[in-house]
Amino acid sequence: MSGLPGPSARHVTVRAPGKVNLSLRVGPPRPDGYHPVASVYLAVSLAETVTAVARPDGDARITLAESTRRPSSVDTRDVPWDERNLAHRAALHLRQSLGLAPETHGVHLEVSKQVPVAGGMGGGSADAAAALLACSVLWDTGLTRSELAELAAPLGADVPFAVTGGAAVGRGTGTELTPVAARRPVHLVLVPADAGLSTPVVFRTLDELRSLGRAPEGQGEPAVDADVVRALAQADPLALALAMENDLQTPAVTLFPELSDVMDVGLDEGALRAMVSGSGPTLLLLAHSEQDAARLATAVQERTGVAALAVHGPVPGANVL
Repeated sequence: MSGLPGPSARHVTVRAPGKVNLSLRVGPPRPDGYHPVASVYLAVSLAETVTAVARPDGDARITLAESTRRPSSVDTRDVPWDERNLAHRAALHLRQSLGLAPETHGVHLEVSKQVPVAGGMGGGSADAAAALLACSVLWDTGLTRSELAELAAPLGADVPFAVTGGAAVGRGTGTELTPVAARRPVHLVLVPADAGLSTPVVFRTLDELRSLGRAPEGQGEPAVDADVVRALAQADPLALALAMENDLQTPAVTLFPELSDVMDVGLDEGALRAMVSGSGPTLLLLAHSEQDAARLATAVQERTGVAALAVHGPVPGANVL
């Protein structure tokens, strides 16, 4: 964490990446209701930005940045801008965990969003990761990145990965992270939907489909997809295309049937693989190169009228600007 602003800083701006799941295996629900997963995460170049500004009154507030209020591709109408917001909760969690006095550790968080809301890309988790790092620097806590990632775990399964970034295998509920070597960038086209999907509803639908025999049963503790990890390490996009799987794709498409049509368009336009990202409804289309991704994004957008974004990964986790 060297080179970060010191304790005299009165505002700190941090960028944190959204993510896609190149592989997502889901086990049956545990007694506590959570599903064990084995996932391969990739942090991508679509990111959230949070600015933390010191408040002398000890209060904690959060607002949407003016740049995002102007017409954009991100619909923020369903995002709460109060204590329910995950970034707001992250700031309070940090303050409480470290026993910092509220009257001397007030903060105003300003969030600029690029990652689709409720799109399965961890945008809210990226906000939380950015808020954690921004407040940590603002309050001069001295926490390392690994300590922040550990502190992030109670906030949600995707928050620790947004802190660390890169590529990683996630186990348990997704918070047990092991870095994965990716020798070259993976080029993708992301196709956000014009409506969101609730992650709990997608998991519940998976359980229902499995009970009806309409989706493959999951292992009690799902295994990491070694072929995906190997394809990343070998920088082989064709092998990666063959290996990618997502147990949540069937329930996501069941809830949002139009996703199948867009995936078909992507494949028809030359995508190596089309898949739901995480719990959806954002789709990812795997391309062979940066040029192919740019061409694919244009073609899909022209044919569907839906925004298509060429991105790459892995990128670093939360970092101070």
